Amino acid sequence: MSKLLYITANPKNDISRSKGLQIGEAFLEEFKNVQPDVEIEHMHLYSMDIPEIDMDLLYARAKLSFMGYTKEQLSEDERTKLEKMHALADRFIDADYYVFVTPIWNLGAPAILKSFMDCLFIAGKTFTYSEHGAEGLLTGRKAIHIQTRGGIYSTGRMVDFEMGDRYLSKALEFLGFDLMETVYAEGMDHFPKQIPEIMDKAKKQAAEAAREMAKETVTL
Repeated sequence: MSKLLYITANPKNDISRSKGLQIGEAFLEEFKNVQPDVEIEHMHLYSMDIPEIDMDLLYARAKLSFMGYTKEQLSEDERTKLEKMHALADRFIDADYYVFVTPIWNLGAPAILKSFMDCLFIAGKTFTYSEHGAEGLLTGRKAIHIQTRGGIYSTGRMVDFEMGDRYLSKALEFLGFDLMETVYAEGMDHFPKQIPEIMDKAKKQAAEAAREMAKETVTL
């Protein structure tokens, strides 16, 4: 049985209120049509206890990586936060397919997504260092980003200002993921009367992407 990790980064967890979740549901529904036995795990980031990289985590990682400390020699706070980080990374790794649903906020993604991704960058677990530099270890996994945008970022002068999808895509690429083209619904603040058409188009694109992803076998 395959496993799909559905990750949402929006304080709105009510599908009727969140356009991103509506598009995400269209994706999940079509994915399940192709793979009815898929196990779906939902990570709603705003309801999770996600450790931030603070002084404790910085020191814990440094102590273990090059200062000669053992895990038992860490302070209680350092050890607790490090264990939370590794537990979150282990939970993340244990999937085949990944769907991220986020809005664009102030040119980027919600800050909680960055905190979440920070927990996944663990040398020896999700990436390694070789003679060629850093290399991702999460190869073979499929991922897609579904993003909602109030403005227009796909064309025009704002193209270079979009940092949310760009960051997430590059972070996942670094970790070794096989990425699908981002599905986005944009211009909803600029063209409120066109929201039904914008949403319909995005849902159709999400369903098509789901069919494509579900048909691809993941080999880890």
